Amino acid sequence: MIRKSLLLVLALVMFTPELTLGPTRFMLVTPELTLGPTYVSAAYARVAAQSSAIDVAFAKFWDAKNPQEAAAAAAAIVNSGVTFDAALGRLKKGRTYPDTPPHGVVRLANKISGTEFLYTLDVPASYDPSKKYQVRVQLHGGVGRPQATIRGNGSIGTLAGPDTVDQIYVLPIAWADAMWWQDVQISNLRMILDSLKRTYNVDENRVVMSGVSDGGTGAYYFAMRDTTPYASFLPLNGFVMILANPANGIDVELYPQNLLNKPFFVVNGGKDPLYPTSAVEPYVKHLQKGGVEIDYHPQPNGVHNTAWWPEVRDSFEAFVRNHPRDPYPAKLTWEVSALGPDRRSHWLLIDKLSSAKAPKDRELLADLNDMSSGNQTNFGVRVNGLHITWVVPGTNADTMGLQAGDTVISINGRTLPQGLDLLEFLGIYRQGDKLTFHLSRDNKPVDLSGIYNPQTMTRVVPLFFHSDPVSRVDLVRDKNTIRATTRGIAEFTLLASPDVFDLAQPITVIADGKTVFNRRVDKSLETLMKWAALDNDRTMLFGAELHIKLD
Repeated sequence: MIRKSLLLVLALVMFTPELTLGPTRFMLVTPELTLGPTYVSAAYARVAAQSSAIDVAFAKFWDAKNPQEAAAAAAAIVNSGVTFDAALGRLKKGRTYPDTPPHGVVRLANKISGTEFLYTLDVPASYDPSKKYQVRVQLHGGVGRPQATIRGNGSIGTLAGPDTVDQIYVLPIAWADAMWWQDVQISNLRMILDSLKRTYNVDENRVVMSGVSDGGTGAYYFAMRDTTPYASFLPLNGFVMILANPANGIDVELYPQNLLNKPFFVVNGGKDPLYPTSAVEPYVKHLQKGGVEIDYHPQPNGVHNTAWWPEVRDSFEAFVRNHPRDPYPAKLTWEVSALGPDRRSHWLLIDKLSSAKAPKDRELLADLNDMSSGNQTNFGVRVNGLHITWVVPGTNADTMGLQAGDTVISINGRTLPQGLDLLEFLGIYRQGDKLTFHLSRDNKPVDLSGIYNPQTMTRVVPLFFHSDPVSRVDLVRDKNTIRATTRGIAEFTLLASPDVFDLAQPITVIADGKTVFNRRVDKSLETLMKWAALDNDRTMLFGAELHIKLD
């Protein structure tokens, strides 16, 4: 009887990696010792109870319907006695998926602040839960429509990929009160992807975002604000500069620098009456020159539709296939001006901004927001329409007394219409002309006069107007060493994955040339479960948090 019980206990220990018995307890159950059945049964019961607690805790974690429920279930896992490495192994393996979830066109909805956000999934009839599926989030155009209705029959329709590609299509809805470029849609898409991953076996590193027209423009927006879940962005007939139009009601500042983190597949038509290649290409080339990976496919005869899709489809799908997401990119750059839902990029979180002025070398960080528009006369100002946002010291504008914050009302008695770009209007004058500016400064009229004597130089134009100081972190990881260059940052957090860091060795963080962190960090089960609950991602798991404070 004793030997059978011992064998049961030893077998349970051997085949339950989460359980560890200390040396003393192990010696008590070796065959060399004479033990009564009472102790063996009690030891077996304790081991079995611990194993059961772990299984029950993970079952509740996998059954959670959203990150909030998962976070609550994670606490039970932390208290279950499971080891870090065993929990990591279970998280990488993931949940068991339903054998027969809904397929075909599946109609679903999220409710956010009392508003219903409809969406559909287009799931292959041959869906097999034992395989991982590529996902394409497809954003539609025409977001100014007043009704929040599903387009067509809710399927991907003519924009489907080849039958040989196993993928699930996600088709969310936008309308006039919830356009793609609003924070509520960031929340909506996060909820959709989280729910999708709880029901279907999704390849987390092959989730892409595409869109047509306004949807293509929306893809640029998501790339600048919520890059982490996506492998790539594929805007079709969209235009990034539509997002700079104040009429679109975008109430956050946007940063083209953030586009550097993911590759793009871009299609525009030469005869598109809205966004022709002649208007789009200068910006595509600017982004490419600045380091953004863009596979550009202009369609010379294309108009504002997707008639070219049959010719482009295979290249589109090959691009997706060849650009899986790296969940732990060795290089990151991320800019914000406030701590909203966009403060994270993969393993970087910006925690606190700084109002301290950056050193000169950090002020001069290359910025994709600055676009050269060729050799032009440089008066010495940057403008947003007729509003002066910056005056370059020592330039013609500076010597005439213009200041940042001024709004030009008229020049030489000629009233300037709203919507006009001041620098374009100045192009009608020649060097040596006398100019008299009538301005509004702090809501008071001001008149300034001087001789127009601009320098001839390359003009730099900001793509997006920034009223707030830009806060930015650039990261480069090499094994256990991270180099950070920052601007306008007081605190940030780095998430350390045991898949890319050797957590048995010290981690060094060098920020702006100064070592700000240099020590070993312990693997934390709490941290592992915290981010596993939030991300719901088998391929992106973190075992430690490094909180960095800068002087």
